[in-house]
Amino acid sequence: MFRLDNKVALVTGGASGIGLAISKVFASQGAEVHILEINESQAGAAVEEIRAAGGRAEAHKLDISNQTEVIRTINGIAEKHKIAILVNNAGVAHIGKAHTTSEEDFDRIVNVNIKGVYNCLFATIPHLQKNGGGVILNVASIAATVGIPERFAYSASKGAVYTMTISVARDYLADHIRCNSISPARVHTPFVDGFIAKTYPGQEKEMFEKLSKTQPIGRMAKPEEIGALALYLCSEEAAFTTGCDYLIDGGFEKLNN
Repeated sequence: MFRLDNKVALVTGGASGIGLAISKVFASQGAEVHILEINESQAGAAVEEIRAAGGRAEAHKLDISNQTEVIRTINGIAEKHKIAILVNNAGVAHIGKAHTTSEEDFDRIVNVNIKGVYNCLFATIPHLQKNGGGVILNVASIAATVGIPERFAYSASKGAVYTMTISVARDYLADHIRCNSISPARVHTPFVDGFIAKTYPGQEKEMFEKLSKTQPIGRMAKPEEIGALALYLCSEEAAFTTGCDYLIDGGFEKLNN
């Protein structure tokens, strides 16, 4: 079950954290993974790791906020490969309330988290139509539907990802393109460790435990757990699933009182 044999998958931000977990599990299940990543050295390291494990992967340096660059890169891949899956995972975070978020920071979040997803949809969907269908998976967040302190711009951007998912799912039913999203709570990634070290120097262990326990299940998610859900939603076993958002949050939304 959950095989992706010979399917070509594009994973944005696929060289670290959740994206790396998705890239690795897709490759382990037979997909040829194309990692679209702004950090060229990380992308190269991820490809080496996947190939060392027997998988197939290629790296492409890409700034998803630049539409010209996105179109050129994805068209280049499509000239050689039949694209079947797009995972819109790349994103950036920001801490701040409405009145403490600068215009510069707001624009940065919008350009990557919203425009970047749009750019990849814009460039990839015509190829999926030509190929007779495919799967799109967007990485949203519980911040799209839950009030999280000091996440104004980030929450707005993930709300956009959530609603873009529904629109795309509706608009491309006749093209046999499925589109879903996943909404994680806190996931233990290198980004989280870096954020804690920078924001709470000397209190890393204490703050890690505090943030972990905000999930009712008592811990953060592992990137591999997010990858497993992504694998299911992009596999043939999920062929009847489209236009849905899947919480993977350790009970955060429903069980927090």
